[in-house]
Amino acid sequence: MAKILIVDDSETHLYSLQKIVEGGGHEVITASSGEEGVEQAKAHVPDVILMDIVMPGLNGFQATRRIAKEESTANIPIIFVTTKDQETDRIWGMRQGAAAYITKPVDKKELLKAINSALGG
Repeated sequence: MAKILIVDDSETHLYSLQKIVEGGGHEVITASSGEEGVEQAKAHVPDVILMDIVMPGLNGFQATRRIAKEESTANIPIIFVTTKDQETDRIWGMRQGAAAYITKPVDKKELLKAINSALGG
């Protein structure tokens, strides 16, 4: 069982992602902002982070860069889970070092496959 941090400012998306991840047999930690996501990553050092992009304050790209700069969290795989579905967004996300880029609405099988791949499975 892996520890997965889900960062999303939408309660609805947090809930649905949590159900999918828990259904895949993983433990879930949640954060409702980019700032909180960075803090939770430092506090819990999860195995994988699911990161929304469009959030008030610190967006997902900025939070990802902060997590990557911290020595304790630099090696955590980050999967972007977002409504931003343009090719330029996907390219920029992958340039930030993302392990995968998934668009909402999320396909359960695709998400679990991306998590397992990020975990090295």
